[in-house]
Amino acid sequence: MLQSRALVIALILLLSTTLPEVHSKSIFEKDRRDWLVIPDAIAAYIYETVNKMSPKVGQFLVDAAQIPVVVVTRNFLIRETTKLSILAEQLMEKIKNLWYTRVLGY
Repeated sequence: MLQSRALVIALILLLSTTLPEVHSKSIFEKDRRDWLVIPDAIAAYIYETVNKMSPKVGQFLVDAAQIPVVVVTRNFLIRETTKLSILAEQLMEKIKNLWYTRVLGY
């Protein structure tokens, strides 16, 4: 119980420092593969707000987030969005290469 609360607090602190980085980078930057930062940050702020109003409901949210179905689904989404990000990067590189070689003649 104490470990899960410490984990949630650490997660909230991590996400709260990551949220400003979301606004400072473009999605099209090369090292941009963290598409789930925004939903995670939103979830952390919702948890923080709910936990201030009702710690019991906050604990329920923590327990619900640790249900195996939720964890497996989140891990699946992370894997698939990472794959899609890599494919999108490769496509952008191919388009840039075509633009420079075919259109501009470099």
